[in-house]
Amino acid sequence: MTETAIEKTKNRYYFVDALRGLALFNMVLYHFSYDVFVIYGQNPDWLGSTAAFCWQQGICWSFILISGFSWRFGKAGNLKRGLFLNGLGLLITAVTWLVIPDEVIFFGILNFIGCAVLLTIPFSKLGEKIPPLLGAGICLILFALTYHIQSGYLQIGGEILRLPDALYSGVLTILGFPGPGFYSSDYFPILPWIFLYWTGWFLYPLIMKSKGIRRFLSIRIPLLSSIGKKTIWVYVLHQPILMGICIAWSSFFL
Repeated sequence: MTETAIEKTKNRYYFVDALRGLALFNMVLYHFSYDVFVIYGQNPDWLGSTAAFCWQQGICWSFILISGFSWRFGKAGNLKRGLFLNGLGLLITAVTWLVIPDEVIFFGILNFIGCAVLLTIPFSKLGEKIPPLLGAGICLILFALTYHIQSGYLQIGGEILRLPDALYSGVLTILGFPGPGFYSSDYFPILPWIFLYWTGWFLYPLIMKSKGIRRFLSIRIPLLSSIGKKTIWVYVLHQPILMGICIAWSSFFL
């Protein structure tokens, strides 16, 4: 869900835009399916299916990895961008709370990406001292370790480590420790997702050191590259449009 600034040089990495555009296309399809099957009750069990879960996770993982990878492209404007994304995220929280409270979004993907952009500003000073391959490996391990943190535990291989209930009072919700009764239809806390974002950040120097890969990333993919350049606006506008389509469909055909 976020448009990441690409460095303003002679060479734009259009293939990165295309990957973001592909993830965005999948996200729109997924949200339309969610509206039809879940909100409009055509197949309420659809959300709990393995296919729906894998589809949703694939979209999220790709967006977050690409966003972390692209952080260095917009390095000079990351403070402004992080604040802007957080502002949009708070606006979406307010609108969903007022218009569709049953599907309220609290600390969704925009707030997460906004916070990740801001947190990476100080983190980058430390991260530059860590070999990229080692850093990416450590972040992936930490992501796997904390993946179930909002469910109350850490997973170390096959071992489960339960976390203290005191962490889940609600005060630390944005960190990944939601309180009792918490609900958000789009919830991406700092943990575990910051580690996936930083995995993308560490992958940048590994990938971009190759001239051949840089040339490949400069390839423009029709339509997808264009969509990927406008991600933030498509994300903000697509759900109202999809909901309008669903309302019109249900009014005339259901």
